Amino acid sequence: MFSQPVSDWLHRRNIHYAWVIVAITFLTALTSSAALGLPGAMMQPLSKEFGWDTEQISSALAVRFVLFGLMGPFSAILMERFGLRNVVVTALALVAGGMALATRMTQFWQLVALWGVMLGIGSGSTALVLNAVVSSRWFETHRGLVVGLLTASSATGQLIFLPVSAWLIEHFGWRMAVLPVFAGCALAAVLVLLFMRNRPSDVGTHPFGADRTQVIVVAPPVHITFATPFQVLRGVSGSRVFWILFGTFFICGLSTNGLIQTHFISLCGDAGLSAVPAASVLAMMGAFDLVGTIMSGWLSDRYDNRKLLFWYYGLRGLSLLWLPYSEFTLYGLSLFAMFYGLDWIATVPPTVWLVASTFGKERAGMVFGWIFAGHQLGAATAAFGAGRVRTLMMTYNPALFAAGAACLVAAAIVMLIRRPAAATVPAAAAKTASA
Repeated sequence: MFSQPVSDWLHRRNIHYAWVIVAITFLTALTSSAALGLPGAMMQPLSKEFGWDTEQISSALAVRFVLFGLMGPFSAILMERFGLRNVVVTALALVAGGMALATRMTQFWQLVALWGVMLGIGSGSTALVLNAVVSSRWFETHRGLVVGLLTASSATGQLIFLPVSAWLIEHFGWRMAVLPVFAGCALAAVLVLLFMRNRPSDVGTHPFGADRTQVIVVAPPVHITFATPFQVLRGVSGSRVFWILFGTFFICGLSTNGLIQTHFISLCGDAGLSAVPAASVLAMMGAFDLVGTIMSGWLSDRYDNRKLLFWYYGLRGLSLLWLPYSEFTLYGLSLFAMFYGLDWIATVPPTVWLVASTFGKERAGMVFGWIFAGHQLGAATAAFGAGRVRTLMMTYNPALFAAGAACLVAAAIVMLIRRPAAATVPAAAAKTASA
């Protein structure tokens, strides 16, 4: 109802409606990532109130990462069959409901159901696949930059919500810390209902950067079923590139969401650092990652993406190996936040670009969905494994060393990918677009 008048109003001012879609998608990803990151700040309060140990809570949080990843290959189907607006609103409702209902939980199975199942399915229904769908449908040029911008929203979610949530936990209890995330999800859902549309043709325009002299073509419905992702997986399962990207993204999830996002505040607590300054360090990482991921999107349109991934994984691995020796001082943690934060999610734009250039734009969404599933399986492994290590050994150091070493392995094996023949196309396209 409101999208067409807004699109016409923006068009008269030479602003494309695609940027409205980007803004709404950014807010959606921001609130979803805040909901995913918030339980990491609540491990110690939950343990004190209910008597659950780190391993138990980590196992529940590992469930959300598994579902978050496994939803990836199927979320594109849901968006195709039911539309972006319906899928995103349903996902936000699941996330908000899971966060709110958790304030009434009394049993461990409720934690698994609410913060494992509901949060995992809700956040996984949008996740990074939504970013890929929006960038491919609404943009003909600058796709790498758009993917980088939307991916960076997860870092911004931490930047905005985590320090506030940690302060609320410290002063009013963990239940009050749920309110900002719940309010953010509600606001995002309203904006999605009012302004989100599936394709540019829905508001009578072309994708951003497309030739506006051409006739607007309404895309015919694509016949896909829930067997389609498995057919796509079977088609790419013989590709060495697929398994390299799957394996490196497994390590990416293992060294980010599953380890640092889930356990960092608890790790700092072991070193005598309270939740508020620990969350502030995470926010600092988010600030650096916002810059790093957007810059990564810009770089992925212009340079060899294999080399970008080599540097991202290598720097991340070295920073994780160094963290136990930082002594958790302001200087040490700031240095870690800078190097680690700059490449936290910077791996996404080059990985998306390599998927599209290797497997084609038509299959890129579902292929990346399976690779992203690997990312979240790695996150689940680290979420549970690091919690298990902490329970058995009373320290996170072995988990940090293992993740750092794995990142160095990822940096090495990503160079086994042959440079795609189309590697120079993005730079040429960027020059043409700016001409």
